[in-house]
Amino acid sequence: MRCRFCDNELKYKFIDLANAPPSNAYLSYERLNEPEVCFPLKIFFCEKCWLVQLDEYKKYNEIFDKDYAYFSSFSTTWLRHSENYVNMISEKLFLDNKSLVIEVASNDGYLLQYFLSKGIHCLGIEPTAGTAKVSREKGIQTIEDFFSVELAKKLASDNRKVDLILGNNVLAHVPDINNFVEGLRIVLKDTGSVTMEFPHLLNLLHSNQFDTIYHEHFSYLSLTIVCRIFDGHGLSIYDVEEIPTHGGSLRIYAKHSGNTAIPVSENVSVLKNKEIESGLQDIKLYQSFQNKIDKVKYDFLEFLLNQKKADKKVAAYGAAAKGNTLLNYCGIKNDLIDFVVDASTYKQNKYMPGSHIPIVTEAKIKETQPDFVIIFPWNIKEEIMDQLSYIRKWKGNFVIAIPKLNIF
Repeated sequence: MRCRFCDNELKYKFIDLANAPPSNAYLSYERLNEPEVCFPLKIFFCEKCWLVQLDEYKKYNEIFDKDYAYFSSFSTTWLRHSENYVNMISEKLFLDNKSLVIEVASNDGYLLQYFLSKGIHCLGIEPTAGTAKVSREKGIQTIEDFFSVELAKKLASDNRKVDLILGNNVLAHVPDINNFVEGLRIVLKDTGSVTMEFPHLLNLLHSNQFDTIYHEHFSYLSLTIVCRIFDGHGLSIYDVEEIPTHGGSLRIYAKHSGNTAIPVSENVSVLKNKEIESGLQDIKLYQSFQNKIDKVKYDFLEFLLNQKKADKKVAAYGAAAKGNTLLNYCGIKNDLIDFVVDASTYKQNKYMPGSHIPIVTEAKIKETQPDFVIIFPWNIKEEIMDQLSYIRKWKGNFVIAIPKLNIF
């Protein structure tokens, strides 16, 4: 295997989560008796450029197919974050009805709807049919395709260069990151800006966030490596923010390298130095991580087994990719967790991949009154605990497994 950025031969393993089915490959009842295809979930790091990466065992277009079931609009926390971003960036970049904004991986229009309401022209690029359909129903023009150099050239030739191109949690999802970033450069106006949000590798390491590793996340990114990748394609990072989403993310701002009108914030050098001081270029930091996540696994299994022996009822909330990584690495099946509740109608009445735990509506919690509710999407645990606060009436407790086992 070679590094997807610098083509260096990869020698060092970061994490081995064994084999798992794709994290969003939810099963219908009819498919429960069919074989499930599993792929290795093994992460490497490049000691030359320090890109942490997954081999492309499962092809990109197989993951983001017509059955892809992640719809962003089901999280009120995420909608609020998106609306705040649109208000901020519209003011910062002086966007108006003469501007054009493109979002790559625009999903169900969760974010672009706020640009639309401001009268700012916008275009979504989204490869999954189900989410693209919902986006169009909101009045958002959406191209159903993967973003690439080829698509960027077509947009540029159609006089659709942009004032802003953005991507939230997509930069980590692309197998050919060089092609993707080159496409950003091609479609960006000389005076335009790029913003990208992605989970920060530093938080993955410091908070045991191994459940954010799944087959559709091909890269695990630091500011240092993103600066190198963008620099290699004629783009420069001019500012960066640390934001709380997804357990701690970065929002980067980029411009054409030749655009001297936008100054570079000292935030960039400060955060780069923080990454170096935290050991992100130290092989020992990566090689010691497997032991830390194994302890999370053992503690979580011990908790579940103890509750089973005590005849306690255990349910979960959030049929999220995070939960699937955790369940499959721990080898947990539906004998230890009764059901998973999810707000998405696209997941309800299906089954978690690998574990085959049924996905149901919230009414099941009120009906069965579980003693414990495990929160898989720990990044929005406050939202979920507030929503399900009524479990306190029967002395129910909330549980998270990461960064360590906690009972609330």
